[in-house]
Amino acid sequence: MTDKKHMHVNAFNMNCVGHIHHGLWTHPRDQSTQYHTLKYWTDIAKLLERGLFDGIFIADVVGYYDVYQRGVDLTLREAVQLPVNNPWLLVSAMAAVTEHLGFGLTATVNAHQPYTFARDVTTLDQLSNGRIGWNIVTGYVDSGARGLGQDGLADHDSRYDRADDFLALAYKFWEGSWEDGAVIADKARRIHTLPDKVHPVVHEGPFYRANAIHMSAPSPQRTPVLFQAGTSQRGLQFAGQHGEGIFIGARTPEAARDASRKLRAAAVAAGRRPDDIKIYVGAAVVVAPTQAEAEEKYADYLAYASAEGGLAHFAASTGVDFAQYDLDEPIVYGQGNAIQSAVQAAQQQGLTTRRKLLEQFSLGSRYNTIVGDPQQVADALERWIDVGEIDGFNLTRIVVPETWEDFASLAVPELQNRGRYRTRYEEGSLRHKLFGRGDGLPANHPGARQRR
Repeated sequence: MTDKKHMHVNAFNMNCVGHIHHGLWTHPRDQSTQYHTLKYWTDIAKLLERGLFDGIFIADVVGYYDVYQRGVDLTLREAVQLPVNNPWLLVSAMAAVTEHLGFGLTATVNAHQPYTFARDVTTLDQLSNGRIGWNIVTGYVDSGARGLGQDGLADHDSRYDRADDFLALAYKFWEGSWEDGAVIADKARRIHTLPDKVHPVVHEGPFYRANAIHMSAPSPQRTPVLFQAGTSQRGLQFAGQHGEGIFIGARTPEAARDASRKLRAAAVAAGRRPDDIKIYVGAAVVVAPTQAEAEEKYADYLAYASAEGGLAHFAASTGVDFAQYDLDEPIVYGQGNAIQSAVQAAQQQGLTTRRKLLEQFSLGSRYNTIVGDPQQVADALERWIDVGEIDGFNLTRIVVPETWEDFASLAVPELQNRGRYRTRYEEGSLRHKLFGRGDGLPANHPGARQRR
């Protein structure tokens, strides 16, 4: 009998008050208004490591949501990812109180320069002893582009072209500038770094150019674990070439299976293997000792949720101001410049009126919600893994830290009993924990081709 496939679980969070389940910050047990304190984050990190989570995946957006009602009034009142702080500055504190927890951090390509960003990543990968992942995003709100001095977002596909060029240069810094063994730190000979083992990077790309050495010595992973979300045609191509962890949206395990097969095929088309990527679905879990208690808890959460806050978030994702439509007036989505997969999913699910959308956002978001006792939750998660052909979940927060405390104390033991969840951490970097093949990129990854 073959071993059952273990599932990977990240806590899904954001350095803000309202992340996915809008309105839940008003719940009396929720602590997310403390997001601007270090203790909030270090307590979460210690909790997640006790629960043997793979990592904490921290979303981010450069900009704010001003599509719904053509302004930010509702966004501000409901704290819909505004205010929002930098996720990268949290890592040193969380890494200091943990040994194994990974950190998947979001950064928008358009808001950074490869030369300095490469140093930022290397620094954190060194300080965390190889636990850093980068969630690569290309931006999707015009407000952020305007804040960066642009008239608005560039064309959807051209944003991926920029990301390709950004990575091409970043790989050269991370993988090719410093050879292994360049640093010898020989005090007697007064030689810290061997000059002949450090090489300038020369790059002339369509968006970026450079002629410089990487400022930092190599970190344990060199290139961080590369996460990405996006299943448009251009997004699939990008994921197949670069991605190691891919975050998909799917309403059913069957839909996840279709998306998973397309992603793995895209990896193969790029010269990689189907198992070179891990695929994650976003999920909300409400678990309690009994089904009745779980349903009672879910009803309690619903009383605090803001469906309209969820709709404002979704409006920014699609570029459609749903406030202009009457409740039952047909919505015209069109071909937007924001998240194309979000528009496609809404159309496929028949979310063609504001009333239908608001019903979907009953818990403040459209994420899949699993409610039940530990056995029921484990059954549902196993079905997603087996039928959906995915590898794990980004577990959204509903009430902080209650969501993850309940999962760790109730769902994890049941999953462990079924052979689906780790009982201890493996040693090594985040990449090694995920793939079991060492700290660095595999030889068939485009970044590895830059090695000397």
